[in-house]
Amino acid sequence: MTQAANSKRRIIFHIDMNCFYASVEMAHNPDLKGKPIAIAGNPEERKGIIVTSSYEARAKGVKTTMPVWQAKKLCPNLLLMRPNFDRYREASRAIFKMLSEITPLVQPVSIDEGYLDITDTEGLGTPVDIAEYLQQRILKELDIPCSLGIAPNKFLAKMASDMKKPLGITILRKRELSNMLWPLPIEEMHGIGEKTAEKLRKVSIQTIGDLALHDVYQLKQLLGVNGERMKNLANGIDYQLVDPEAVHDFKSIGSSQTLAHDSADWDELYQLLEDLVNNVARRVKRKNATGKNVQLMIRFHNHQTITRSKTLQGYIDEKEDILFVAKELLKTHWNEDPVRLLGVSLQHLEEKSQVGEQLDLFTYRDNAKKEKLYETMEALTDKYGKDIFLPLNGEDKKDDEQQPRTSFQKDFLDDYKKP
Repeated sequence: MTQAANSKRRIIFHIDMNCFYASVEMAHNPDLKGKPIAIAGNPEERKGIIVTSSYEARAKGVKTTMPVWQAKKLCPNLLLMRPNFDRYREASRAIFKMLSEITPLVQPVSIDEGYLDITDTEGLGTPVDIAEYLQQRILKELDIPCSLGIAPNKFLAKMASDMKKPLGITILRKRELSNMLWPLPIEEMHGIGEKTAEKLRKVSIQTIGDLALHDVYQLKQLLGVNGERMKNLANGIDYQLVDPEAVHDFKSIGSSQTLAHDSADWDELYQLLEDLVNNVARRVKRKNATGKNVQLMIRFHNHQTITRSKTLQGYIDEKEDILFVAKELLKTHWNEDPVRLLGVSLQHLEEKSQVGEQLDLFTYRDNAKKEKLYETMEALTDKYGKDIFLPLNGEDKKDDEQQPRTSFQKDFLDDYKKP
């Protein structure tokens, strides 16, 4: 089966699990149903933050990224639980396996959401029939609620899935944009965060409809090439295909160097680290790119090589930000043995024009502010401990198996394809 050509009207689903982590926990322990629960890193500590929460907790004002102490103040009977990523990954694998039985054109985008192209699906009923079948099957077999958006492209499908939760099915056609999409506040548009929304409001763009009708020249002056892209999306124009292989598209820019002599001198290593980061940042700028994962490679005097990385909530491209993370990785993971080679790379790259600021399970709305970025880095350490990394080579396999795997790694998103 091949993906439908652009000349043929496509039928795209966006499927989004409702309160996924909390729903998985309630499915695992039905006694939690109907109670305000929240998944939080280090729930016993004041610095812990809310990862996600049930609708009962949200009704009390509990929100994602809220400090635990604040959530408890709003909801004194809040039940706090640590994340169980093995459990969430197992549920995610089962869900995407169900989706792949409908069509091979499935694109996971995170542990709890993805796209399907059902254009060429035959014999399974109408799009609504298929959506209802998937929704009810996931609910019956896994006890996890989900919402689906049905539309002619990925952007509109994503917007549609957000319109009715929980257990919603929403159809968004291009002819319905003026009634269903355009009245929404501009900050509710997928890909537009608070910083961009603030810029748009300054030129009297308050709603998605305002953006759709605004002068494209002024938008390009305000947001660069992304301005025209956002206007097109607001008008329901999106030619992105559902790509089952997109999960493997991990682009990176890196720089490494062998020292003239094995060194255990921190100042010398730090100076080399700074030089490497300068190289990376310069190349990232040249490509007009930005990334959200910093990886450090250390090769010791005995040729043993380790790689350690940290994935961030927001995208970065400034050398100061890359250096901040790389330095912390070196301080944390260098055992003071003589070093032969250092390498730094910025990974999970995207073109700046393609990156929109948005809030998901692990993204702060104000992550554009550097001080907030640093707080986020500290919060990650508080939530998952110092070892939130995985070796990327075959060495230290025993240690690798003992490390908790979090949803920050995307290598599991095609697990559903495995027998």
